[in-house]
Amino acid sequence: MDHFTIAAVQMKIAPDRETNLAKAEAAIAEAAKQGAQVVCLPELFTGYYFCQKEDIALFDLAEPIPGPSEDRLGAAAKKNKVVVVGSLFEKRMPGVYHNTATVHDASGNLLGLYRKMHIPDDPLFLEKFYFTPGDLGFKVFPTAAAKVGTLVCWDQWYPEAARLTALQGAEVIFYPTAIGWHPREKVEFGEAQHSAWETSMRGHAIANGTYVCAVNRVGHEVIVGEGLEFWGGSFVSDPFGRILKKGSTDKEEILVVTCDRKLMEDVRRNWPFFRDRRIDAYGSITKRVAD
Repeated sequence: MDHFTIAAVQMKIAPDRETNLAKAEAAIAEAAKQGAQVVCLPELFTGYYFCQKEDIALFDLAEPIPGPSEDRLGAAAKKNKVVVVGSLFEKRMPGVYHNTATVHDASGNLLGLYRKMHIPDDPLFLEKFYFTPGDLGFKVFPTAAAKVGTLVCWDQWYPEAARLTALQGAEVIFYPTAIGWHPREKVEFGEAQHSAWETSMRGHAIANGTYVCAVNRVGHEVIVGEGLEFWGGSFVSDPFGRILKKGSTDKEEILVVTCDRKLMEDVRRNWPFFRDRRIDAYGSITKRVAD
């Protein structure tokens, strides 16, 4: 088939897991009703973004995979006959935790995991305290609908991550995301921060001739101090970097977009970036500094 249809679920997150799982299940059902074949949820959607502070007790939020929330996602995928990309706080073993994307096929089977590779440590984004960097590499999951690439939030700033995912044949790269404004910075830096975030991923779509789908949360979540205002703005970009659909900064929405494989083929034929890559000259990319 020349087309596949994806959906981004932009959610306002509640404090408790059950409310968020129920909301996600309803959104998956609605996206499927609108024709989506692949549905993606925001990063760590089962609760508030807890990385605003360092607290050992918050490790209790983590779950094993397979586990209860993963099972609910699989059941929703099977019930609605769609691929579901989720995002969970994974407890791998005592003392080892990951920020993990799950991918279930339309039969509800867990196809596999992607563990977030790039882990930030910024004010109110204190993820290095909680998450061990991913060790599964960059992943693409063949599904009946499309070849689905999964990266997570901070990964979206790294062209290497998008490239290595695209090289495995990804037709769409999903970025489950939790990004927002520090309230005191919003007036001065907010517009520039949002623009940079969006532009970075549109650039990945162009450079790799693929579709990109960023899936953010919305709402003001206070764990400590003034908290974070998550800016929404979920979007789907085509291989030209054109935004096909975009969410608001403050509302829950389901963005459903049909992607065209023929457009991908045409773009890559006319802009043959993969053909012209100088793979013989890129050895220094694996060095911290090429000096």
